[in-house]
Amino acid sequence: MSEVKRVVIVPGNGGGDVETEDQWYAWARDKFQELDNVEAILRNMPDPVIAREKFWIPFMHDELKCDENTVIIGHSSGAEAAKRYAEKYKVLGIVLVSSCITDLGMETERESGYYSRPWQWDKIKENTKFIVQFGSTDDPFLPWKEQQEVADNLSSEFHSYTDRGHFCEPVFPELITIVKKHLAIS
Repeated sequence: MSEVKRVVIVPGNGGGDVETEDQWYAWARDKFQELDNVEAILRNMPDPVIAREKFWIPFMHDELKCDENTVIIGHSSGAEAAKRYAEKYKVLGIVLVSSCITDLGMETERESGYYSRPWQWDKIKENTKFIVQFGSTDDPFLPWKEQQEVADNLSSEFHSYTDRGHFCEPVFPELITIVKKHLAIS
């Protein structure tokens, strides 16, 4: 019997209940849960509005138990958390959905703490077996240049779109397909 892999979905900030939001989070969790030898985790995060790193990274480590058998799927602020987590800890892989590199001049983003220092791109790559990224040129919050810079610095498997906005849809079938592919080869 093969080892159980964990998929942890880390949502974006905003403060909604991850179970009832009209986003793909619960849908994806349920799809991953249907797979053999996969445990899928989705929880409301502490400090959900500002998404401060000082709360999210310990929560991911101590409560969500992200480890070397875990794929972290992070959306927006959750993608920033996934990158910072992978700077410190080994994980199986990270999937970044709508990821950027700066606070974009927004005070609440600055308060999160993710953007207070340079990104350790090499550390992130060293601590992951794979990095997948999803981005869209029509994202209303993130400039394409920032999304592309993440991809360039991480040499991610970058899936780019022109019509997905900030990936706030109720379903996200491409995510399931790509993660399944990586779970099969990891």
